[in-house]
Amino acid sequence: MIDYLTGPVVHLENDYVVIDVRGIGYRVFCPNPYAFAKVEGEVTIYTHYNVREDAILIFGFPTREEQKLFRKLIEVSGIGPRVALGILSGGNPELVVSAIYQENIPFLIKLPGIGKKTAQRMILDLKDKLDGFATTVISGGLFTVPEPQEGDGSSWSEAREGLKALGYTETELDSVWLKIKDDITYEDTIDVLMKKALKLLYAG
Repeated sequence: MIDYLTGPVVHLENDYVVIDVRGIGYRVFCPNPYAFAKVEGEVTIYTHYNVREDAILIFGFPTREEQKLFRKLIEVSGIGPRVALGILSGGNPELVVSAIYQENIPFLIKLPGIGKKTAQRMILDLKDKLDGFATTVISGGLFTVPEPQEGDGSSWSEAREGLKALGYTETELDSVWLKIKDDITYEDTIDVLMKKALKLLYAG
């Protein structure tokens, strides 16, 4: 099993990066591939190796904590690797863990691929299994996850927090919001908003 890969990122797409490890290019599916655009030189991507009848896929994450949370999520009935990846792209790990602890179903159902029944299963299956993750990732107690409000502002505020966790500044995020705010709809998820913003941030 491949636990991590180290090397330069040589190609980026909407849902994956290609990392060069000693002359071999590994395609790694990531929650937010454009996060690696700011990294110069080699990166380390923590991976989960998934073997199916019709494909062998590698999923990758910038931290051990995201790797661990991904593996916890795919233990939940109804959540496969693609849905788990969407969850991590739609909300940073701290917010997802906090929402599970707080039984915040309105927040969870706004994540890509998550309906009410799946959100309830996430809470039931994971609430008592994330103690180690929470103490590792969240300092000073759990975040208070805001209840989603109708409209695009709430989704952007959550996407903004995820982008800040990736290292982008308030100035950069204010600038990109002015560029995308007229093109988003009420149906746009946190994942969609983050990807729209990351494309612009990556392009400079």
